[in-house]
Amino acid sequence: MSTRPEILWSLFGDLTALNGIGPKTGQALQGLGVEVPRDLLFTLPHTGISRRVRDTVQGADLPSVLTVEVEVIAHRAPSKRGAPYRIDVEDSALRFPLVFFRSHDSYLTKILPVGSRRVVSGKVESFDGVAQMVHPDHVLPLDEADEIPPFEPVYPLTAGVTQKIMARATADLMTQLPELGEWIDPDLIAQKGWPDWFDALISVHAPIDMNDVTAEAPARQRLAYDELFAHQVTLGLARASRRAKSGLSSVATGRLQNRVLKSLPFAPTAAQTRAIAEIGADLAATNKMNRLLQGDVGSGKTLVALMALLVAVEAGGQGVLMAPTEILARQHLEGLQPLAEKAGVVLEILTGRDKGAERQAKLAALARGDIQILVGTHAVFQGDVAFADLRLAIIDEQHRFGVKQRMELGQKGAAVDVLVMTATPIPRSLALANYGDMDVSVLDEKPAGRKPIQTAMVSTDRISEVVEHLKRAVSEGRQAYWVCPLVEDSEVSDLSSAEDRFKHLRAALGEDVVGLVHGQMPPADKDAAMANFVAGNTSVLVATTVIEVGVNVPNATIMVIERAESFGLAQLHQLRGRVGRGSAASTCLLLYQAPLSETGSKRLTTMRETEDGFRISEVDLEMRGAGDVLGTVQSGLPRFQIADLERQSALMQVAQSDARRFLEADPNLTSQRGQAVRHLLWLMKKDEAIRLISVG
Repeated sequence: MSTRPEILWSLFGDLTALNGIGPKTGQALQGLGVEVPRDLLFTLPHTGISRRVRDTVQGADLPSVLTVEVEVIAHRAPSKRGAPYRIDVEDSALRFPLVFFRSHDSYLTKILPVGSRRVVSGKVESFDGVAQMVHPDHVLPLDEADEIPPFEPVYPLTAGVTQKIMARATADLMTQLPELGEWIDPDLIAQKGWPDWFDALISVHAPIDMNDVTAEAPARQRLAYDELFAHQVTLGLARASRRAKSGLSSVATGRLQNRVLKSLPFAPTAAQTRAIAEIGADLAATNKMNRLLQGDVGSGKTLVALMALLVAVEAGGQGVLMAPTEILARQHLEGLQPLAEKAGVVLEILTGRDKGAERQAKLAALARGDIQILVGTHAVFQGDVAFADLRLAIIDEQHRFGVKQRMELGQKGAAVDVLVMTATPIPRSLALANYGDMDVSVLDEKPAGRKPIQTAMVSTDRISEVVEHLKRAVSEGRQAYWVCPLVEDSEVSDLSSAEDRFKHLRAALGEDVVGLVHGQMPPADKDAAMANFVAGNTSVLVATTVIEVGVNVPNATIMVIERAESFGLAQLHQLRGRVGRGSAASTCLLLYQAPLSETGSKRLTTMRETEDGFRISEVDLEMRGAGDVLGTVQSGLPRFQIADLERQSALMQVAQSDARRFLEADPNLTSQRGQAVRHLLWLMKKDEAIRLISVG
């Protein structure tokens, strides 16, 4: 790996070289993730306190932090042990006490001698109608009063680290900042009115007022952009390095695809046609495909996936489609099997359930090339699974797989093309943060004939009416899901359990009418319950969220979600997408327990007002934050120190287009701006990018 440029050495040196940081404090700072001076630089104040000097405490809104010049009038030592020490002081209009607990008399008489004038600053509260300042933050003689900043930044802290330590060390660090070249496009800086890097850091660490500590402040925006731009350059370099690796060219003949298209009772949507063409072009190219197919609930990803797999088969190879769970893998099999038969293609499934001779027979057929398309769970990753000529791997619901697994799969064939699919609409800023190295195809239309789903909010005290409504629907031959939040009643939760709801509905609707499926059931029982519902043997399926993704029963037209306020927006949207799959009108009832909290109310009204998954995902992001929307743990979503993906999402889009333009013009980072970008990548600890540049 190339070595760190000398100009940045001081920022990656020893923390104890900074004013006020000894070995002990250096150790304590690790609690904030601060290990070198550079980390301190990007630990920004999260708020600030005005300490402008005022004439008097009188008339101020209490409690608040105030700074006043006072004369020390008298000391009142405590009469009994444990009582506070009081010092009476007087400003231009009011006499009030400074109050100290557990302080030494000698120390207090030294810093606040009677008759002296001092500037004191601290929180003033009203106690029994009298203003008092408890433990002032600052007590200074008049000639040192300018040491108190008019507006004091407030840093995040950890055990063993005080505001004074943070302020002193940061102020020292500011005097040692290196002068670095500009890595942002000059036109963008002019257009946004951003300061240069040096001035931006000075501004965020020495704010003048509250406006300077908001995410909208120009200096903060600029530093957030630095972080996002470095991230996008890293993804761009990874993308270029992947593209440089030669893949196999799989050229479609159209022979098998046309058989399937002719057999369909409908025409594909414009979005499906566009996605099929984009994937076909990627597969025909000689470098590796790396594409994300993002489709909302019910947008027809299965057809697009099959068309892509058929390209691999038309080119003489094989394709694999992987799903995160067995239920989903079987669902894909059911959706794809009839279409594969129309094309005359051999399609098989491989899951953890395949054992012994049956498994061996499948593996042998796969290795000979007799199985052209394989559907499976992560069992496909196992070492003994070998393909004759794997051309395309499709991964469904990628955010449930780690990036590492994505790479392992890519090593199964000589130069496998990878297509990732997700039915979870991801806000654009998060898609760029997580999948910015990929090309993206979006399915943003519903296939013809899909009717809108009527969504209504119903209070749980009207549950008997809902059951009556269900009784009528069942007698008309319709099917319904009833989703419950928890499997077993726990003492801490009053969320109704699936077991109880199942018993209650069987009593109301009839024993044979209601089925039950939940996460704790043995897989065979779960599959049997699902199969009964799919076949129409049961009319109502009481379920936990195991049915969230991928279950497809066109005759099911009613979705009841109990205690809907306890679910996240993305989950509610996925659950609602289980109905509205046939030609009949569908309903989704959101049962909630009154009174609704503000967030609960916003969630449910958003669901009632729109079916657009992308709109819903943006609201979800505003309400919950980036980590929760994708599930940071699984998604590998990058952690940003300064950038706020919820409030600065537009910056991510600018950063991506800027990074792509920059890398097209200077792929090896050799220009003057390229050298500055190298410094930025070191500053942002982008080791992966640095490795790619040094290899390149």
